[in-house]
Amino acid sequence: MTEAMLGGRFTFPGTSLTVQRMGYGAMQLAGPGVWGPPKDPAGAVAVLREAVAAGVNHIDTSDFYGPHITNQIIRQALHPYPKGLVIVTKLGGRRPPDKSWQPAISPKDLTDGVHDNLRNLGLDALDIVNYRVIGSGHGVEEGSIAEQVTVLADLRRKGLIRHIGLSNVTATQVAQARTITDIVCVQNNYNLAHRYDDALIDDLARKSIAYVPFFPLGGFTPLQSSTLSDVAGRLGATPMQVALAWLLHRSPNLLLIPGTSSVAHLRENLAAAQLTLSPQTLAQLDGIAAAAVAVKH
Repeated sequence: MTEAMLGGRFTFPGTSLTVQRMGYGAMQLAGPGVWGPPKDPAGAVAVLREAVAAGVNHIDTSDFYGPHITNQIIRQALHPYPKGLVIVTKLGGRRPPDKSWQPAISPKDLTDGVHDNLRNLGLDALDIVNYRVIGSGHGVEEGSIAEQVTVLADLRRKGLIRHIGLSNVTATQVAQARTITDIVCVQNNYNLAHRYDDALIDDLARKSIAYVPFFPLGGFTPLQSSTLSDVAGRLGATPMQVALAWLLHRSPNLLLIPGTSSVAHLRENLAAAQLTLSPQTLAQLDGIAAAAVAVKH
């Protein structure tokens, strides 16, 4: 695929890391509930190889997916890694045997997490590490993240991490982190119907910091909207392709990481970057968030 077919390129600020805006999120490569091995290990390897063959060079992962499983599959499928591939991982969580998601935020937790990622990915240094706040509410919890970001900054000075990002954070937490170290990306819950971060996206765009929406298609409850379906029908696309295309149009600093364990679905996601949305269509889609808020109230 050409660069245009994958949404164009983005260079993380202050780095030499340039990626296609359409990337791949590896969470679904683990078993059901992001736990244990996949039902089809060969299929998981095939999806990763297909993504890279199509030009994807931004893969999002975490060692607490599985746990460890997803990173081990990435290593099996792609190591030695092709030049220019950027693997972004995250710290801040752990998966105990009860399969819950628990915070892992002490200096030892974070340091151990870096070494787990390095070992399972087969790397000497991690391109980008996001500190992820495990929280509730709209998906984020206020509170100082200074201790955790300081630990990552120290690991960066030691050469184990090249660059630092944040995940599941508020604008206040982003500002706090940027007083400690350079932040190259923010990864939060954002999509057509979940637009709490509109102001943050615009602020980050002014600073050339990447914004990476997780759950770009709604996550475990896929986006449902008659407007989305109507637009998709008119464009000869799927609703999910339109939702991805809208994100690419939303701001040039948005990087997408839709996940799938299916090669066919991967190709469908990547094709979304080729959809053109007119100003009238964008305005129609922008109404979805307002409608979603009205339903909740």
